[in-house]
Amino acid sequence: MKLPASLEWALHCTTAIAQVPDGAVSTAQLAEHFDLPTAYLAKQLALLVRADVLSGTTGPRGGFRLARPPADITVLKIVEAIDGRGNPYQCREIRQQGRGALPADQCRERCALAATMDEAHEAWRTSLAAVTIESLLETLPETIPGRTRRLLARDHATGTP
Repeated sequence: MKLPASLEWALHCTTAIAQVPDGAVSTAQLAEHFDLPTAYLAKQLALLVRADVLSGTTGPRGGFRLARPPADITVLKIVEAIDGRGNPYQCREIRQQGRGALPADQCRERCALAATMDEAHEAWRTSLAAVTIESLLETLPETIPGRTRRLLARDHATGTP
């Protein structure tokens, strides 16, 4: 399974925003913080707003905040916001095609390979649903949240705290 690079961005940005609970973080601040293209990052953040992971405000003091408590935001929610809900494995029933095609009466049951892939997808989703932004924050070394807050609080125009 190959996931888009923007998913990594969304996960890191959401976690960074969670480390600034009393303020908003702009797209420009996040783009600078992670050295990402601002315009494309803005599109990913908009997807997170649409999914009710983030809330956004405009204006000079605008930016993004978590839309709900970190304990209520799962990694699965972020994955689905960026990459959708669909199963990446699509069974096309090739067992019924070509020279080796099986007769239809031998294909009444779901393909064992498709069933296996569906089970794996559900296990993956269950695993991601069990991880919250709060639980990720708890794994950070204790110096990281303060450092993130300091770096994201910098005046963007002057580059000073």
